[in-house]
Amino acid sequence: MNIITKKRIGLLLLSFCIAHIGIGSIQAQTLSQRILADKSLVKVDSMAKATLQSGFNAGSGYSQIWARDMNTFIETACDVSDPKNLREAILLFFALQQPNNEMIDGYVLKKDFTWYDNTPYYSDAAPQHVAFKNTVETDQETSLIQIVGKYISKTGDRSILSENVAGKTVLQRMDLMIDYLMNEKYSNKYGLIYGAMTADWGDVQPNDDFGCDINELSTLAIDVYDNAMLVIALDYLKDMTSDSDKQSYYSKLRKSIAGNIRKHLWDNKRKKFIPHIYLDKSPIPEGFDENEIHYHGGTAIAIEAGILTKKEIQIVNKQMLENVRKSGMPSIGLTLYPAYPDNFFRGGMSKAWIYQNGGDWTWFGGRMIQQLILNGFVEEAYQEINPMINRVIKNNGFYEWYGMGNIPSGSGNFKGSAGVLAKAIHLLHDWAEKNNR
Repeated sequence: MNIITKKRIGLLLLSFCIAHIGIGSIQAQTLSQRILADKSLVKVDSMAKATLQSGFNAGSGYSQIWARDMNTFIETACDVSDPKNLREAILLFFALQQPNNEMIDGYVLKKDFTWYDNTPYYSDAAPQHVAFKNTVETDQETSLIQIVGKYISKTGDRSILSENVAGKTVLQRMDLMIDYLMNEKYSNKYGLIYGAMTADWGDVQPNDDFGCDINELSTLAIDVYDNAMLVIALDYLKDMTSDSDKQSYYSKLRKSIAGNIRKHLWDNKRKKFIPHIYLDKSPIPEGFDENEIHYHGGTAIAIEAGILTKKEIQIVNKQMLENVRKSGMPSIGLTLYPAYPDNFFRGGMSKAWIYQNGGDWTWFGGRMIQQLILNGFVEEAYQEINPMINRVIKNNGFYEWYGMGNIPSGSGNFKGSAGVLAKAIHLLHDWAEKNNR
């Protein structure tokens, strides 16, 4: 059994024990029976697996294979796909790594590159493909590292680490990706990485119509999502390398990033993360207090990174539920609350409760459900997953996001949504089976 698998199993067992003790054995058994008898969970799990059998692209309407999306469905994909095909899809990312060691967002065959993008990425190691990158975000490198860690955990295939891609092994290339982040995206003042100002985990900035590339109109900013993703990636890298010097480096860097997240981004008085630290002037209009905004997605990833205590997790979950009530949106997949003011973003995000400006995304809400389960809040998780489960069945698909009134929008079979719900359902069932005694 590899070290990654041992670590994940250990965390699961610890979480199950905490949950069992936390809610009492009789209550745990009753909850377990409810979960195991819930046919809607089985139905949605089956639907998710069917959706993920159709390939590794992001979903209907997306021909591209994205790292940030694959990171959230790879574990279920390992169960329903040919591991050889999945391995090839992962290795193609590394073939498209750029000379400065940065990682791209995703790729397509050249014949499928049919949309406008004035900064395509190419590589001699992948001559049939073209890549793309929304440079306002800083989660591409960390997403791919997590993909590799999860792939190994699910398949046991550690040989992927020594696979030679254009003269360097996969492990070497991941190490170089961390170097890229430290050299190009690291703020010495705050000890954290940065990108451009977006809405929480989003990849659209407010300053121009295209909105996805850093340019002269961008506002450089630090947020919790990018940095929590780095913390998780460093945990995986430490497990993947056998080099003691590298392990020590990753451990120290992880400790530093996590500590600086707490120091600079956690508002201990309000018990929430502040949205941004701006490296230059703030783009926020006068009269709007951005620090009132709760970032649901980034908070969920921070919990996954181990940044919050169990008590703080309980507090932020209650905040999310209250935000859902105040907003009128359908679930804790609510991106953020309150939304940015009208016309702060452009185009489709210029109004509140639209897309990344307050839309409801199962893609991130499902990750919060996973963390509730893993941290002992199983009853809350089961209650809070229900709106997401019900709308999948009602709409016969995994929509990308939902607007006011639970109106489905975007891709009708968004694989990120399918992946996070499938994993959450598996965690619920695993817990229930262990506690139904």
